[in-house]
Amino acid sequence: MVYHTAPNTLNPSSRDDATSLDASPARRPDMTSPATGAPAPAAASGDGISIRRVRTNEEYDACVRMQHAIWGEDFTESVPATILKVTQQIGGVTAGAFDASGRLLGFVFGMMGSMDGKLVHWSDMLAVHHDARNKGLGRRLKLFQRELLRPLGVERMFWTYDPLVAKNAFLNIVRLGARPTEYVVDMYGSDTHSALHSGLGTDRFIVAWDLTKDGGANTPSEAERETAALKAPVANALATGDGGDASPPAELPDADIVRVEVPADVDAVIARDISAAATLRASTRRIFTHYMDRDYRVSGFSHLTPDNRYFYILSRNGS
Repeated sequence: MVYHTAPNTLNPSSRDDATSLDASPARRPDMTSPATGAPAPAAASGDGISIRRVRTNEEYDACVRMQHAIWGEDFTESVPATILKVTQQIGGVTAGAFDASGRLLGFVFGMMGSMDGKLVHWSDMLAVHHDARNKGLGRRLKLFQRELLRPLGVERMFWTYDPLVAKNAFLNIVRLGARPTEYVVDMYGSDTHSALHSGLGTDRFIVAWDLTKDGGANTPSEAERETAALKAPVANALATGDGGDASPPAELPDADIVRVEVPADVDAVIARDISAAATLRASTRRIFTHYMDRDYRVSGFSHLTPDNRYFYILSRNGS
């Protein structure tokens, strides 16, 4: 399904996975989980990083500072500390990744709602400090979020991401097992006053994550399908895998499985040539809307090495 404006049933503020600056909140004693009254769970690991609910005013303020550091001081869609805090009183989640000294390395924020008579969760924001990349914190924060929601009977979680960001696609589709369900053109408008969105608009995939499954890496059947998809036609092969030639053919392939290539690092494309990035956005928009309007679904995502090329796998009728 493709929306050319944000659908009425899903109307989050503008958020995407990003990096952040330093923040150093003080530690306080554990609070109880607002939704259950039980002690709030925490997840620790051998690297000294703990994942737990945000619980002090200083920590909420650190989350706000992180938003401005990532999306810019003029970003109009930031979530204030009060909303981050009170959302947890009604089943929402504001959780952080903290190092041994209590420094905030990243956080995730989401809110509760209902759809078709069932509880659902909208994960509105995920941010990780640039110094804490490559530690798997994005995945760890999402898994912690899932474990908080399961006891409440929540079976589905939704969020958005930019289809051109390969690292986020790999996390969402391969590592977590979520699936894009809708392509939304300029979901948050053409200008959010954030440098991260400048010139490209805010086209987004809405993804759905089935919380009743453990998720993670592709299942054997999915892995076999991904291997078979390597022979599928490519709708827009990039000349070098980095956004060099973004123009799709006049007629897109008519096959049960097609692949759509995205650059390994869209930020590098933007930095090098914003007009090339804009062309890439326009071409992939055309491709995704064409296929999803015809009942294709994103069924996988592949990373080809050593060429370092990334492809969405789209299957007719979601097969």
